[in-house]
Amino acid sequence: MEPLTEREIRAAFINCTKGEAKRLSVPRDLADRPWDDLDFLGWRDPQAPDRAYLVMPGSGGDGGRPRGVALRGSSATVGQQRRSMCSMCLTTHSGGVSLMVAPKAGKAGQQGNSVGVYICSDLACSLYVRGKRDAGVGARLHETISLEEKIRRTVANIDAFVAKVGTA
Repeated sequence: MEPLTEREIRAAFINCTKGEAKRLSVPRDLADRPWDDLDFLGWRDPQAPDRAYLVMPGSGGDGGRPRGVALRGSSATVGQQRRSMCSMCLTTHSGGVSLMVAPKAGKAGQQGNSVGVYICSDLACSLYVRGKRDAGVGARLHETISLEEKIRRTVANIDAFVAKVGTA
């Protein structure tokens, strides 16, 4: 993923107003992020742990512009004692998966419609897929597909989720 500026990040959000995007907490360590290993930028708001954000890089279908989604979740994680699987990167965690809910874009979101997903609580799916972050023993199931295919699958899962948020 190419590095994003704060301005690009704020302009990317599809499910919140410009005012909300202007007020959201953007990470201060953008220059230190492992951009080469990221398929999307994801972070939790340090002042409001129930808020999280993810920004996908632009593609041909969206005119090359990044797309961002504001999420709400609980500070508690799913299955504190049991292993749960992230539906984006298919990493299993003990207490490291959260249900995140995104209001839909536009009028549907204003009427209270939303889309939910079980995702790594720290939004570090890209790093788990690449083996750059460890979720513990048994976190990554043995698969016969290549790393590139795992990355493509994760990107496709995230892209599909963001597309659901953006459709009426």
